[in-house]
Amino acid sequence: MPKKPFNWRLWTKMIVGGGAICVGGPAFTYWVMPTDEELFKKYNPELQKKSLERRDERQQEFDDFVTRLKQASKSDKPIWVVQAEHIKQAQDKHKEEQSRIQKEIEARREEMRREAGLQQQPSSPPSRR
Repeated sequence: MPKKPFNWRLWTKMIVGGGAICVGGPAFTYWVMPTDEELFKKYNPELQKKSLERRDERQQEFDDFVTRLKQASKSDKPIWVVQAEHIKQAQDKHKEEQSRIQKEIEARREEMRREAGLQQQPSSPPSRR
């Protein structure tokens, strides 16, 4: 059986088409996608003002996030474990802060009751069900 001839036309089309997709696709995306400045100019003036006001805050949040990631990457533990520990610590800190605030509120209430000459109430009201 004779060997089939090499199909130059097919392979040329395939190479040209593949090159067009591999090079043309990202180039088209780059050409179509607006820059940050173009997007900012399309905002209405109120949104532009808000965006400018919050820019420093967002930059600081991002810097803090990157700093935490750098610290987490120095650890021997996987980064998701370190992040989970950080979240747990933040939650514990928040709970402690809330309990401290609650105690301060209760102390103020008791002080106001004493000043008004009212009788002291129990620390936790009875639940009605």
